[in-house]
Amino acid sequence: MQLVIVESPAKAKTIEKYLGSDFKVLASYGHIRDLPPKDGSVDPDDGFAMTWQNYTDKTKQLKAITDESKKATRLILATDPDREGEAISWHVQEVLRKKKALPEKVDRVTFNAITKAAVTDAMAHPRELDEDLIDAYRARRALDYLVGFTLSPVLWRKLPGAKSAGRVQSVSLKLIVEREREIEAFKPQEYWSVTAQMEQGGQPFEARLTVHQGKKLGKMDLVTEEQAMIAKKAVENGLFTVETIETKPLTRNPPPPFTTSTLQQEAARKLGYSASHTMRIAQQLYEDGAITYMRTDGVQMDGSAISAARKAIADRYDASYVPDSPRIYKSKAKNAQEAHEAIRPTNFTQRTVGSGDHAKLYDLILKRAMASQMASARLERTTVEMLDGSGQTGLRANGQVVKFPGFLALYEEGRDDDKNEDGGLLPAMSKGDSPAKQSVDASQHFTQPPPRYSEASLVKKMEELGIGRPSTYASIIKTLKDRAYVRVEKNRFFAEESGRLLTGFLERFFDRYVAYDYTAGLEDELDEVSGGRAQWQEILEAFWHDFKPKTVEVMEKMPSEVTAELDKFLGDYLFPEKEDGSDPRLCPRCNEGKLALRGGRFGAFVACSNYPECKFTRRFAQGGGANADEDEGPQELGVDPDSDEKITKKVGRFGPYVEKGEGKEAKRSSIPKDIPPEDFGLEWAVKLLSLPREVGKHPETSEPVMAQIGRYGPYLSHNGKSARLENTQEVFEIGMNAAVAKLADAAKNGGGRGRGKMEPLKILGKHPRTESEIKLMDGRYGPYVTDGTTNASLPKTVDKDQLTLEEAAQLIDARAAKGPAKKRAKKKTAPKKKPAAKKKPAAKKKPAAKKKPAAKKAPAKADPE
Repeated sequence: MQLVIVESPAKAKTIEKYLGSDFKVLASYGHIRDLPPKDGSVDPDDGFAMTWQNYTDKTKQLKAITDESKKATRLILATDPDREGEAISWHVQEVLRKKKALPEKVDRVTFNAITKAAVTDAMAHPRELDEDLIDAYRARRALDYLVGFTLSPVLWRKLPGAKSAGRVQSVSLKLIVEREREIEAFKPQEYWSVTAQMEQGGQPFEARLTVHQGKKLGKMDLVTEEQAMIAKKAVENGLFTVETIETKPLTRNPPPPFTTSTLQQEAARKLGYSASHTMRIAQQLYEDGAITYMRTDGVQMDGSAISAARKAIADRYDASYVPDSPRIYKSKAKNAQEAHEAIRPTNFTQRTVGSGDHAKLYDLILKRAMASQMASARLERTTVEMLDGSGQTGLRANGQVVKFPGFLALYEEGRDDDKNEDGGLLPAMSKGDSPAKQSVDASQHFTQPPPRYSEASLVKKMEELGIGRPSTYASIIKTLKDRAYVRVEKNRFFAEESGRLLTGFLERFFDRYVAYDYTAGLEDELDEVSGGRAQWQEILEAFWHDFKPKTVEVMEKMPSEVTAELDKFLGDYLFPEKEDGSDPRLCPRCNEGKLALRGGRFGAFVACSNYPECKFTRRFAQGGGANADEDEGPQELGVDPDSDEKITKKVGRFGPYVEKGEGKEAKRSSIPKDIPPEDFGLEWAVKLLSLPREVGKHPETSEPVMAQIGRYGPYLSHNGKSARLENTQEVFEIGMNAAVAKLADAAKNGGGRGRGKMEPLKILGKHPRTESEIKLMDGRYGPYVTDGTTNASLPKTVDKDQLTLEEAAQLIDARAAKGPAKKRAKKKTAPKKKPAAKKKPAAKKKPAAKKKPAAKKAPAKADPE
């Protein structure tokens, strides 16, 4: 028997169909071991030796692999064809070697697509493990570990509120923070444009003012409304005649097939997918044999694939859409991912695969790959210049027409910030024509700051700078979100306070290690290892030689020293110069103290030097913006109308709250997040402080039904039972009928606070293999999926809102493969001891013989004084 090891059960199932009965295919479920998350797992003093530890949740898989390996005549390691795949194979081999379960014959096979032809061909051409790729993996893993476990303790002790820092994630965070600074420092400039709505031969078109008072007009030349009105008047009074018509042919060539990076970008633009979601779906499409391997920097396609794409194009359109010769693309990446093909379908005649998100992503990949082999689009751009009789005022109209769509008939690449000024189709015009003028408009504009990064534009920028590698972008972005260094709103990244402070700290004390060129250079060195051109321990030694002393140096600083250095370093951002020339550090409350950065238990903030007499504070991330002088200290909202006690709004460890009274007797209530800040005032504060609210007496028990806000949100309580409420407003508005119904629903579904009605969050569809209906549920410990028989929790890496049917099915399959959950063993009760046998009454002793009285002794002599 020959044992084949792959990563996932889906991949195992697909491959097993292509191999004979002599083969047994098992899944490792990804990596089986890693460096233990504790200090000392990498030893720089011992050649960067690493201590590996098996994942506890992989015990069952490892046992199955070990048992089968002992019976196998040959072990075939068929994990993914990249650095991580090579590492998984190496780990499996090493674990089996330690268990003395490694067959004599061990082979490594790779395939770029999971098709019968690709798999059988790979099996016929095995190789040994690639030691260079394994070394590159070890180098990256050790480097990331050393940075994390050396730098993070420095952050915890010197930078309150910081969680951790990573080698690449910190540089990616710096990109987002720098863009935030650019936006805040940006000062919009006013400018105006003048346009005329015109008509020729019954067809309307728009022309823009380009010559004013005999001079060429630039975009920013009209800066006031007065100037714009003068220009508008000139256009209104002018009679314009066509002076020149210039027509230029244009050719647009199709983009190459997808790489990992461009797939993530385009899926974000067109489908709204996050990078991690895109990679999950692509992984499943690959494992199902629908597309080629999805972690690649290569843009080339196999010759047979090119021929298949050209045939599919001819069948779908006609011969004019197929170029005379195949298109050959070359990667611009310095180290294309182990010479993989681009991402493409394995079968160009298959128009659709799966449903939902799978179908959408497959359609995108198919169209991009086909378009890459289609004919160029032919366009025609027309520019019409018009002048009035005086020659002092001129207009320009631009138009573009597609003469032959070529690849545009199937696919057009998206853009992050599309600004198309070519306009539409212009009417036929000749020199000397005088188009009719319908109306003239003067429009006010303001220059715009650079846009915040979207996932697509951030991935693109990281790739341009050489930060990280495309296969790691999804995990980098996810880490920034998970650690709350950034937030995403409307698909744009905003830097959070903790992220901004961390970036400032690293720029001040570890500037070299967050420099873009240094990070890119280190990536190139690591790529040299994978190419066999560099020794991995030497690269680590060079890095560690400078990095370790730097962390020691910063660790020796007092926290107050660190804060003082950051105050100075971030001074221009925190305290920018004021327009009136006054001191930007002057406290706006007492007008005497100086503002400075301070370190608190829960993070950094700006405070007055006259503390405690002056208690002015503001958040660190507030910077010197428009609201820089807002006091983040206690805010008096008013007086409680019933008790005449003062009500104050404050900010604490867990966010904003309101307080009534003072000292230990004060009553407090957190301010729920679903109350808009602009709506919050005394009225809301009084309502929150009045909780819990008695809705009324339950009609069946006559016990009170209470509405209140707890740790997990608003809820109802009655007689030890509870039910979830939808929002804060409902706490104050719900009536008895609705409350009784909610409590009944919660009780019926085994509720408790936070459970509410046990209805599915979403019905995902039928399991593709068992036909059972799969539902997404909200459980006590978080969301899970079920097919009615097996329940599978959602990993933290999976967003329930983006969960697909296939992902859910794989989670259920994986959970079912593990078997039923083990029940906790009941404590054995100690067997009852048999009652001790009653002892026979002891035999009565014969009375002892009476002793003769002892002779009287002489009295003792007294001690001398």
